Amino acid sequence: MKQVTQDLLNQLNLTSVGINSAEDIYYNPSYEMLFEQEISADGQERGYVTSSGAVSVDTGRFTGRSPKDKYVVVDDESKQNVWWSGTGSDNHPMEQSVWDELKKNSLTQLNGKKLYVVDAFCGANPNTRLSVRLVTELAWKAHFAKNMFIRPSDAELKTFKPDWTILDSCKTSAKNFKDLGLRSEVYVAAHIKERMTIIGGTWYGGEIKKGMFSMMNYFLPLQGIGAFHCSANLGSDGDTALFFGLSGTGKTTLSTDPNRKLIGDDEHGWDNEGIFNFEGGCYAKCINLSKESEPDIYKAIRRNALLENVVIDENGVVDYTDGSKTENTRVSYPIEHIENIVKPVSKGGHPKNIIFLTCDAFGVLPPVARLTADQAEYQYLSGYTAKVAGTEIGVKEPTAVFSSCYGGPFLSVHPTRYGKILREKMEKHGSKAYLVNTGWTGGPYGVGKRMSIKATRTILDRIFDGSLDMSEWELFPYFGFEIPKALNGVDSAILNPKNTWTDAKAYDDKLKSLAELFSKNFTKYTDVEYGKRLEKFGPTLS
Repeated sequence: MKQVTQDLLNQLNLTSVGINSAEDIYYNPSYEMLFEQEISADGQERGYVTSSGAVSVDTGRFTGRSPKDKYVVVDDESKQNVWWSGTGSDNHPMEQSVWDELKKNSLTQLNGKKLYVVDAFCGANPNTRLSVRLVTELAWKAHFAKNMFIRPSDAELKTFKPDWTILDSCKTSAKNFKDLGLRSEVYVAAHIKERMTIIGGTWYGGEIKKGMFSMMNYFLPLQGIGAFHCSANLGSDGDTALFFGLSGTGKTTLSTDPNRKLIGDDEHGWDNEGIFNFEGGCYAKCINLSKESEPDIYKAIRRNALLENVVIDENGVVDYTDGSKTENTRVSYPIEHIENIVKPVSKGGHPKNIIFLTCDAFGVLPPVARLTADQAEYQYLSGYTAKVAGTEIGVKEPTAVFSSCYGGPFLSVHPTRYGKILREKMEKHGSKAYLVNTGWTGGPYGVGKRMSIKATRTILDRIFDGSLDMSEWELFPYFGFEIPKALNGVDSAILNPKNTWTDAKAYDDKLKSLAELFSKNFTKYTDVEYGKRLEKFGPTLS
């Protein structure tokens, strides 16, 4: 082993986590070094340079997260605090003995190999952030982490001590998974007392960032601090807005607004000072991306950006309309690739407006509705959107999806804890809440058409300039929230979705059916008194 490698092992104290030898170590490699390593690699590790200068990689058979393979080790602390599987959670319990074997498996894979070690921060606030260390064999995994976490200064690196370590051993897997009581060969396991995550069996980069989001979702709520799956931006008057929404609802697109400064596109905390970003980059969906509809994201895909699972031709030109590998094509890039961002720290004040985004493929929800505090908390816990045909194997027609707090797979404690914090913060700081539907109008998927980004942006502009609240309102059936009768710059015909359907009875039946799904879903929160109290603020079916 080279002396410089031995020196780094000692300097970084990697032996404390079980890394005792390495062929070579690249510590916090520069983008230039990562670029050279990526394009010179072989097989699945190799990256290809696209015409925009960004590197493109394939993540193998896993082109998305494996939430059913997410585990948390059971101990005295986690047993009391974690929201365990069985009531809608993806936090599957793992015994210490199983953890020990999987950790040994990961370390066997990593020891003696060429390793990339990236030190970074998760969280823009020094008093609540986690110092994260990633150890991986793949240059492009190090690239992903460098893009997505907050990059320390040289001075900060000199005193850097990891609060949390991620061992990314994607080249190995749990071959004896049945004997260990696991679902598959894949494992993404966290040990709260050991402050460590181990990953095996999947090459998908998103497991790295979402694993840390889950840990922020554990530690912050226990301190009464909000931890939310949302994007955030800042207006010229200093007004902060939050955008909650599941994948495909427009969370990244709509928060990247040319008239507002981006704070972050995915994960944020809310403390006594206001909103702060967890990340140092953005992770945007690329399917059907175009320069015309999403110019800021399109321009962000350049050198140092990292594309995942896109289709490129022999000249390196990306076909963003091609979803043959996956509909979940992605790009990660440093937040600085967006010109209009909050600097020097990704933070904002207490939110004035909170937007709950849904992509209603049934075409029955209004393009915008005003929510009371009770309705907002109910919608937040429900986390509704809809999948459409083609996005997943076996999905033939619109399917309702409910994900707790718009981020169920990442929640570490009971959903009502996040809801209670959001409600208390909103009431304390006078935040207003709105439901915005980016889905279908004029009928369901296959009949109607998708709401235009232009129309949705105009609706958001009316929220931000305050003119929406000056509207004349009418009550929306079943759900009980208010919808505007007219709105400057928006076709009044679409504001009440019933008016866009040719068959009024079919509309009523579909709306009632969706309301019933909401009510059925919410029963999973009534295992605690706080959830029972909120149940009455959902749809009224009688």
